[in-house]
Amino acid sequence: MIITRGLTKTYGRLAAVDGVDLEVREGDRYGLLGPNGSGKTTLLRMLLGLVFATRGEIEVLGLPVPRRVRDALPQIGALVEGPGAYPHLSGRTNLRLLDAAGPGGTRRDRATRIDEALERVGLAGIDRRPVRAYSLGMRQRLGLAAALLRRPRLLVLDEPTNGLDPRGIREIRDLLTELNTEGTTVFLSSHLLGEIEAFCTRVGVMDRGRLVLQDDLAELREPTGRVLVTGPQPDRVVSLLDGRVEDRDGDRLTVRHDDPAALNAQLVGAGIPVSEFTAERRTLEQVVLAATTGSADRVEAR
Repeated sequence: MIITRGLTKTYGRLAAVDGVDLEVREGDRYGLLGPNGSGKTTLLRMLLGLVFATRGEIEVLGLPVPRRVRDALPQIGALVEGPGAYPHLSGRTNLRLLDAAGPGGTRRDRATRIDEALERVGLAGIDRRPVRAYSLGMRQRLGLAAALLRRPRLLVLDEPTNGLDPRGIREIRDLLTELNTEGTTVFLSSHLLGEIEAFCTRVGVMDRGRLVLQDDLAELREPTGRVLVTGPQPDRVVSLLDGRVEDRDGDRLTVRHDDPAALNAQLVGAGIPVSEFTAERRTLEQVVLAATTGSADRVEAR
């Protein structure tokens, strides 16, 4: 769905995006992570033909960008750098204007598509109040509705849950999961690790313009070589394992062991009851911190 090769964007001496080789496959729920200033939004804008690359290649839906971006756009829903709207007009009027001006829109079913999009994002009951009276969360939902007007094959979203409360974040996550199940590929950027971990199947990490990591989330969250064991007889576990227990919090133990199945068999063989037994895996936060060098908006003293 999206392929870039050596994609680079420079502003003078600054490389905002530096040699990125991105691969988003059909059906992916791809999350792009990175600190502020890492190049995420610039990358998304280049994918949509809003910013021209200094060098490198881009393919979206099998078409070269920017040369054939107009052919690709009718199949893409996008929300980048916040929702744009005429503040003095209502949300529904904004969507009508956007649909009429955009590529691939048809007047015949416009009203139906607008109603469907508003309902999916939780704005089915909006009235005629102008967008300037909307909350930030409502504006974000309106931007998502605009991205869904053409029933896209690909969604490109920049911080899609910005401004939403926890319930709203959950609703948007459920909506994106539903769309993905129906066949829409979702490519989004976010700084919310928890949301990426809860939704995405594939992850890329940007740091100072470079794509420093890209893999399936399941592969990135590899085992740490430790097992979390909870049971009513922690003292017996400590005694049996002879120094393999690295941490203890009440009846919950962290055990250093490369073979969880063998450890479980050892405990069962010793007659030690276990209520919970889990192989520890790296969190996405640990993966990102290990791959990145720090926040790009820090200014250190010299």
